[in-house]
Amino acid sequence: MRNYTFVAEFVLLGIPNTESLKHLLLALFLVFYIFTLLGNLLIFLTVLTSSTLHTPMYLFLGNLSVFDIFFPSVSSPKMILCLIGQRCIISYEACASQLFFYHTLGGTECLLYTVMAYDRFVAICHPLRYMVIMNHRVCTGLTLGTWLGGCLHGSILAFLVFKLPYCGPNEVDNFFCDIPVMLPLACADTSLAQTVSFTNVDVVTLTCFFLIITSYSRIVLSILKISSSAGRRRAFSTCSAHLISILLFYGPVMLIYLRPVSSPWLDSVIQVLNNIVTPSLNPLIYTLRNKDVKLALKKMLTQMVYTSGT
Repeated sequence: MRNYTFVAEFVLLGIPNTESLKHLLLALFLVFYIFTLLGNLLIFLTVLTSSTLHTPMYLFLGNLSVFDIFFPSVSSPKMILCLIGQRCIISYEACASQLFFYHTLGGTECLLYTVMAYDRFVAICHPLRYMVIMNHRVCTGLTLGTWLGGCLHGSILAFLVFKLPYCGPNEVDNFFCDIPVMLPLACADTSLAQTVSFTNVDVVTLTCFFLIITSYSRIVLSILKISSSAGRRRAFSTCSAHLISILLFYGPVMLIYLRPVSSPWLDSVIQVLNNIVTPSLNPLIYTLRNKDVKLALKKMLTQMVYTSGT
């Protein structure tokens, strides 16, 4: 048996080669994070309070808004504190929690986008049976399934990574704890953890992506059969916001986890895009591209202004 002196904390090094840009990064992180919280909270409250949005499509959109509040909160507050000037130290337990919640929420988003693609498939390809197929029981089961599936995904990865001994060095070459930067710090053989964890990520990501592509292939074929150009535009408009969000999510994920060779600087930049920028854009995407959400949001804000004025 070897004697290990286990580390109790890790040092977050942040984004490599950006020491002279701390003030700029602090401003950008802070603005994007505040905008993300406020924008997604508005979308969630709009879906919750507007009776016209109590449909399966907007139930999933409300869940996406909740996700986009939690997901950047895994890493952004700690990074903002580091940029302010506090020591970038994170405890072993907090590091494990970051990795768990990051992959739990990431897995949940993969599954949620897949469910949303299925919802659009049923709405466009089987419009007369839509409310029968996507009934309240089915929607509730799909919603719970996305969160439970994401939790299982995150639990497996966190267990694999943090059952390994960490006895130094303890410098994390990123602004939060993730698999690619944690495994090189382990003082034991990481081949099993690396194989299983990346296979897990790849299987979840690629399976969901394949199902989404399949759904949208069927959707496109159905739309092309619509005789009127106005009907085709209306059908495409209901899917465009979802497609934009999918591209913004899956692009960074595939660049990080499906590349054979990692680059700390490039990975950090892509993580910033995935963790902070994309969640802040979803409220804009769904409000600018969706007439129902815009009308409900305008009505809710008008009522809030009127109530506060009286």
